[in-house]
Amino acid sequence: MRFADDWCLMVTGTKADAEALREQITGVLSTMGLRLSQEKTLITHIDEGLDFLGWRIQRHRKRGTDQHYVYTYPAHKSVKAVTGKVKTLCRQNRNLTLEVLLHRLNPLLRGWTTYFQSGVSSAAFGYLRAYTWRQVFRWLRRKHPHSTWKNIRRRFCNGGWWPAEGEVTLFNPGAVKTIRYRYRGTRLSALT
Repeated sequence: MRFADDWCLMVTGTKADAEALREQITGVLSTMGLRLSQEKTLITHIDEGLDFLGWRIQRHRKRGTDQHYVYTYPAHKSVKAVTGKVKTLCRQNRNLTLEVLLHRLNPLLRGWTTYFQSGVSSAAFGYLRAYTWRQVFRWLRRKHPHSTWKNIRRRFCNGGWWPAEGEVTLFNPGAVKTIRYRYRGTRLSALT
């Protein structure tokens, strides 16, 4: 048996319409032996927004116009989670080489940005880029407390300000381009 663990239902109508649909859905799910969690079930207006699977879904006015659009972008909780992981990795062990630290950080950053690449995520990617750079440089300063900024930059940045050692360079989340969703409904039968 297959069923969805998380799902979102969007309704054009009033809050009363949404509550009536919730009652109907509860009846359908009970015949399958499933139930809606009262703690997780949320009825909200799209202007207030909701967090769903790490995304924030909310309608905003498009800058410079009077038109409103629904935007999906990384939820604050998701950004806090990835920055917490970056901070933890950068504080675990100063005895590692920079290359090992970068090998641990790069898959985390690449995976997170790939998941959120299809939304309005450029601002979050830029923030993650600055946060990660700051954490790596703090790690370098703790590892080499008597070195100057100039020496650390010369030794660990390959001529610029971006951390690298050997062939390994820190993944840059700010360089990831977002990809807007493209409708592919006509091709779905060919893909399955």
